[in-house]
Amino acid sequence: MTLSIAMITMNEEANLPRTLDSVRFADEIIIVDSFSTDRTLEIARSYNAKVFVESFKGHGGQKNSAIDKCTSDWILLLDADEVLSAPLQQNIRELLAGHPAHSAYWINRRNKIFGRWMRHGGFYPDRKMRLFRRGAARMTNEASPHSTPFHDGPTGRIQGDLLHYAYPTLPLYLEHMGRYSNEMARLAVTRGKVSRSAFSFVWNVVLNPLATFFYNYIVRLGFLDGREGLLLHLYHSVYVSWKYAKAWELARTSAPHA
Repeated sequence: MTLSIAMITMNEEANLPRTLDSVRFADEIIIVDSFSTDRTLEIARSYNAKVFVESFKGHGGQKNSAIDKCTSDWILLLDADEVLSAPLQQNIRELLAGHPAHSAYWINRRNKIFGRWMRHGGFYPDRKMRLFRRGAARMTNEASPHSTPFHDGPTGRIQGDLLHYAYPTLPLYLEHMGRYSNEMARLAVTRGKVSRSAFSFVWNVVLNPLATFFYNYIVRLGFLDGREGLLLHLYHSVYVSWKYAKAWELARTSAPHA
């Protein structure tokens, strides 16, 4: 069976060669780019990728645009900073050479953050459903940056890790969390999930982030990932606070005034 790679990009010249090297065995590479200003498009075309430049429609809409352009029997949805490990490449080839029992498969993702492969705190195994038969799965239009495609039916699992070279530096992590919290705040307001009660505000902006830190860093053993784990879980809890505070502010300022 044939395989298409579906990706979206925006200024990914630092990550793209590593990612595309790991999917050379695929029959087709589809990249939907959001007007990159670096060498992303040049690199993509050097790997014979089919490149489309489109305005960003949100993570769900942009990824669906890439999915819709795929023509192979199966689709592997990737981010530009993700790499297929050698065992995962082999297992995907073997799966598609036979008779897959399911129409969608989950893959373990290993995250490298601040130069360290995270093994605890809920960051491994970070399972993602990325491989599916064409037409069997799709992003929702309101998907967040970390959403999983929607698939209705039984799924399987593939052995081998998807290597995620996520955030090499703390400033880059904070910059991404700032953008992601903006997007999540807009989604919350769009979905009407912003409560104006005082208790809800205190819970979401203060208590929920504290509970998140305690659960991931203590209960899920995030402290075993050293200083990098401490920074990750500390600032991840700050991100949780940011997205709820920004949603509250957005709902407050956009509400019609009497």
